[in-house]
Amino acid sequence: MLRDRRLLALLVAETVSTTGAQMTWLALPWFVLTTTGSPGKMTLVLGSEALGLLLMGLPGGTILTRLGSRRTMMIADASRAPLTLLVPVLYWGGDLSFPLLLAIVFLLGALTGPYFAAQRTLVPELVGEEHRLVGKANAFLQSAQRVTLLLGPALAGVLIALLGAPSVLVIDAATYLISLALVGLFVRVGRRETKLEEQGRFLDGFRFVVRDPLLRGWCIAFISGDAAWTAFFAAVPVLVVADYGADPRIAGWIFAAFGVGAVLGNVIAYRLQDRADGMLLVATLIYGQALPLWVLVFHVPATAVIAAIFVSGFFNGIVNPSIHTFLTLAAPPAIRARVLPALTGLMMLSVPLGLAFAGPVLSTAGAHPVLVAFAVIQTAAMTLVSILCLRVRSTRRKLELATAA
Repeated sequence: MLRDRRLLALLVAETVSTTGAQMTWLALPWFVLTTTGSPGKMTLVLGSEALGLLLMGLPGGTILTRLGSRRTMMIADASRAPLTLLVPVLYWGGDLSFPLLLAIVFLLGALTGPYFAAQRTLVPELVGEEHRLVGKANAFLQSAQRVTLLLGPALAGVLIALLGAPSVLVIDAATYLISLALVGLFVRVGRRETKLEEQGRFLDGFRFVVRDPLLRGWCIAFISGDAAWTAFFAAVPVLVVADYGADPRIAGWIFAAFGVGAVLGNVIAYRLQDRADGMLLVATLIYGQALPLWVLVFHVPATAVIAAIFVSGFFNGIVNPSIHTFLTLAAPPAIRARVLPALTGLMMLSVPLGLAFAGPVLSTAGAHPVLVAFAVIQTAAMTLVSILCLRVRSTRRKLELATAA
């Protein structure tokens, strides 16, 4: 598959730009926390980005339908680069107020939602509609994204210590420009010609999600599970400052551990696409993402936290390509550009929910209660994912047998 230079360019662009974004995911809250001393303000900044992501769920489908996947990604990258650069430039000039920072981060979030939806839509446009091929492409794409979880936080931890958090944001801005050039030069696809009435209307993406049993149930599970991950990521800087000597390198390795595990899991996932039932794979191995997190309930050394996140990431890497393939192919191609932004917008509910919980708790009680809730909610959410997979798989097998008879 990597002989297709379009897919290869997309993977490289994803690796470069998301490495920068992962660096910012650590650098920006670290910057806010260390310049203001307020975990509450840190969570407000993260929440502002999440609000931008959430509010683009409705108009994102219209934008993607009209512009197409490739053009939507290019516009998003071309806009995010100067916006990201604006934060350090204003800070160094003494002109960065907190409300202005919230506004900039909100716009970054609003651009990121359509970008990710376009990226998902682009995969079957490149490789076709066959489940096996989309699954393999998603394994590659997930590997690229997970490599960024390894590179981004680890680099950010070192560079924050050496250069300061604002300089890391400059690097992130440059990665968006590299991604823009790669997609613009190499990723070219023909537009699907569909009748206007087949493309759906403004709310049809949300209607499809609500009416589909698997998507509806998975949304509930993933919103709650990802809310717990959001709370955990917000808690990491607070945990490291309080318990591990305020060393940003430790925060970087906690983030990176998930990426290392996930990349190894993605390697296995690629080989399983031809051999395993995707639904059964998700139903049985999804528990491996949640159960290691119970280590975090106890007061443990930083190495134990890193190890638990690594194991969780490993199982996430195995199941996530199959999950994303089911999500991508659930809707017919004609209305996919409506459904995927709706899914992205709904999933982004997890971020404000996670921050709404994490912010007050971090400010009053520290990181430990957040870690306990993280383990509990992840376990409940992944159990729901497993139950839904088994139920849908059973229903589909009965339909296949009835059709064959």
